[in-house]
Amino acid sequence: MKARLLPVQLNETNERERKEFLEQLHRLIEMYGEEAEFLPVQTLDALKTNGADAVLFPQLVGSIFSHGDDLARITQPILILSSAFGTVEMWDWEIVAYLREQRKLNVLSPYNPDLARVIMRSLAAKRGMQEGSKFLMMQDEPGEGMQAGIFKRFYWWEGESTRQIEQAFGLRIIYRSWKALNQTAQGIPDEEAEALWREREVPTQGLSLPSILKAVKVYMAVKSLIDEIGGVVGVGSNCLNESFYSQTTPCLAWNWMYEYDHIIWACEGDTVTLISKYILFSALRQPMMMTNIYPFLMGMAALKHEKISSFPQVDDPDNHALGVHCGYFGLAPISFCTHWVLRPRVLEIVAPDAVVIDCRMQEGPVTLAKLHTDMKKLTVIEAVIEDYVQYEGSDCRNGALLRYKNGQGHQVMDSLTSHHQIIIRGDVKAQLMQMAKVYGFDMEVI
Repeated sequence: MKARLLPVQLNETNERERKEFLEQLHRLIEMYGEEAEFLPVQTLDALKTNGADAVLFPQLVGSIFSHGDDLARITQPILILSSAFGTVEMWDWEIVAYLREQRKLNVLSPYNPDLARVIMRSLAAKRGMQEGSKFLMMQDEPGEGMQAGIFKRFYWWEGESTRQIEQAFGLRIIYRSWKALNQTAQGIPDEEAEALWREREVPTQGLSLPSILKAVKVYMAVKSLIDEIGGVVGVGSNCLNESFYSQTTPCLAWNWMYEYDHIIWACEGDTVTLISKYILFSALRQPMMMTNIYPFLMGMAALKHEKISSFPQVDDPDNHALGVHCGYFGLAPISFCTHWVLRPRVLEIVAPDAVVIDCRMQEGPVTLAKLHTDMKKLTVIEAVIEDYVQYEGSDCRNGALLRYKNGQGHQVMDSLTSHHQIIIRGDVKAQLMQMAKVYGFDMEVI
């Protein structure tokens, strides 16, 4: 899906300006044709914006200051791409400030092409959700199963949470039975599963072929259900809390679901993480994953859960955390990682034949980002993966050592809304700022 941009020309332009307008528009079409569909040009005084995701100004001239009534009729974001390099022209900062401050318009003025593409992809994803995108979530009685004392506390299973997501973004969350899905998977013949495995083999260690085939069958059953429903852009299941319904885990399935079907995933039925990840990935197209965050400031409350006796020795522990999920760093597609292998389960609450992914993303700058439960605020934490740490026999066989870049560990503790956090490779704060403007999110940067 592409963003629909409506090019707008000021009707007072002279012959030279009209020629420059057309040259600039042609330049933008060549630069951004993969991200945007350019609608027929309209003039500002006769503007009809139906069907457009944003109003595009390839050119700005001083007469725009006299179009207050025409500007007041614009409800879509305004995108300024007036330089020969497909960005805002620096001489247009006066007009941009005027439109924002005096006309109270949502003006997007990217200063490099990467930011412009983030804006366009965000516009497209926003419309796609409103036009029928769906999430598929498989669960039965969430909270009542394994580790109920933990899982029954989670907001994402509440009807209020589902309604907030659907009302905020327009997509639908489709719920199906995790038990029934696994019954379907178990009925798939071994030879069919093995044929698919031979086509798509991934690195494994310590797994028998029967264990692998159980994981393959989950993918096949989920893929069939997704094809039946149609329009699914995100998927997940209550895989830990209701693990007794399954002979395995969906880790391999979510890897293949991204690599082959381009569908985003989230673990443990967490729809708040799923909507956050879908919006973030749609905009950034950058490697990212979900994991549990264990700040050193939590002390034994974090250590006990991971069955480890102490955190790694670091100079400033208040500004460090571990990233660990299901025994290793977390679930990420193989193409996002520098190291990736499918192993036997670590957690005791899943089936004996269950699988888990042991992976590493590139060390260096990362960004943690997550929507708040009200779907109105985005918290962004600038961080670094410093190293990976191993605790033999624990629930942290290979976790990421994270350091908050700006040394605000106590502020992080005050701002976290969940143990589930999304880690994005690289420093993407600037890109997230542009994305937040498209959606109207308040953005907190730590």
